[in-house]
Amino acid sequence: MLNSFKGVIPILATPFHDDESLDFGSWERLLEFMNGLQVDGVTIIGVLGESNRLTDSERDQLITQAVKIVNGRMPIIVGASHSGTQAARTLAHRAAALGASAVMISPLREATPNDGRIVDMFRQIADGLRIPIVLQDHPASTEVHMSTALMLRLLREVPAIQCIKAEAVPTAPKLAELLAGMGGTSVPILTGLGALYAPFDLQAGSSGFNTGFAFPEVLIAMVTAAGIGDWDKVHQIYARFAALMVYEQQPGVAVRKEILRRRGLLGSACARHPGASISAFAKAQLDALIAHTLPGVDITKPIAI
Repeated sequence: MLNSFKGVIPILATPFHDDESLDFGSWERLLEFMNGLQVDGVTIIGVLGESNRLTDSERDQLITQAVKIVNGRMPIIVGASHSGTQAARTLAHRAAALGASAVMISPLREATPNDGRIVDMFRQIADGLRIPIVLQDHPASTEVHMSTALMLRLLREVPAIQCIKAEAVPTAPKLAELLAGMGGTSVPILTGLGALYAPFDLQAGSSGFNTGFAFPEVLIAMVTAAGIGDWDKVHQIYARFAALMVYEQQPGVAVRKEILRRRGLLGSACARHPGASISAFAKAQLDALIAHTLPGVDITKPIAI
């Protein structure tokens, strides 16, 4: 069971073979590597996990295998967003039944936006759900722009929402507004977007990171430094890795999956069609970027920061 949402909770890519079938050998390597880094949990079947390209049967297989492999050593959050409320409710309750520690859900775009329907959507999903909900605020993928007032209302009216994943830019000001609006009963807020705004979000009060940056060790080091108020170190780490964060955060999952392949975690960097895999030009740029950022470092092993 997930008792807190703090620290570093990486979003995992879904591994595919070159023929686009699920690669469970890579799935195990990826989960074991994250556990070895002592992350504070993992999130599976999110946007990075190509959730919209998976069948229901494949979702069940990925959740079941993750729960079996992890065997209680770290929490597993499962993406359960859907454009229909009943479908999202079914996905969330199915994830709970298969052993998930929490579910991550974002509202989906409607032709006529309505805050009341968003609140009702989360109420219906939470009804009878025995695990927490992470409210994902990611307008880049959902086209839903939730106001601070709406998010605070959701926290008040749907107690199952026990964490916010902040991905609406500019992230730091909204994060600060949310924390101020919560008063003394603060719900943890985790930073997403590949940690693009890491030091600013941490200074605004972020509890850590819930994102897919392929070097979670970097994020752990920043959270540790922020925890002792060493902001010089936070900014030093960020400055060293900022170019890699920016390059990796390009649209799609191609660059991130290629880095994970180079780290020895994925057997293939294949993205499911119509998603694009990495181009030869981007591979060459990535060669130079990794050589500049981590010269002589074996990235198949945990890197020292």
